[in-house]
Amino acid sequence: MGSANGLYEEVVIAGFGGQGIILAGKLLAQAAMKAGLEVTYMPSYGAEVRGGTANCMVILSNKPIACPIVGAPNALVICNKASLSKFAPRLRPGGWLIFNSSLIEDVHSVPDGVRVIGVPAEELALQAGSPKSTNMVMLGAYLGVWGHLSPQQAAEALADVLAERHHKTIPANSEALRRGAEFTASRV
Repeated sequence: MGSANGLYEEVVIAGFGGQGIILAGKLLAQAAMKAGLEVTYMPSYGAEVRGGTANCMVILSNKPIACPIVGAPNALVICNKASLSKFAPRLRPGGWLIFNSSLIEDVHSVPDGVRVIGVPAEELALQAGSPKSTNMVMLGAYLGVWGHLSPQQAAEALADVLAERHHKTIPANSEALRRGAEFTASRV
């Protein structure tokens, strides 16, 4: 997505509060910065409670970013139904819609020319040994499609974004990132 000399990616990650959406966006931003990319990161909470909506917009580029606002995203990582209806219509043709097929059966309101891939995030998180790491599976799935950052690079940034008391979850989260990336990379 974007040639080597002009990398510019607008990503929206969206789902319920409590699904780890903001953490996934923060991790993507941190891993991209460590890799030397320019990054903007904007979290947004609906109602700041579990079950409310949460999303974050991340822009990744190899040049300074003029406008930090996501207009029409190239990629959408969707973890619940409500977020699908809200963001899918804004996707850019040629973009990617990566959705959690454990929670969403059918995908609708997707513009023509958008590539759609369903990820059984709950099952993959269980296989990774951590039912709570569906957010990492979904982020890994995006990395597998995007191809400019490896799940390993994201895993190496986990210690930067997780509170010290959660560092014991790093191995399971790293495994979840890897499984998500493997799942989509084999389907792209």
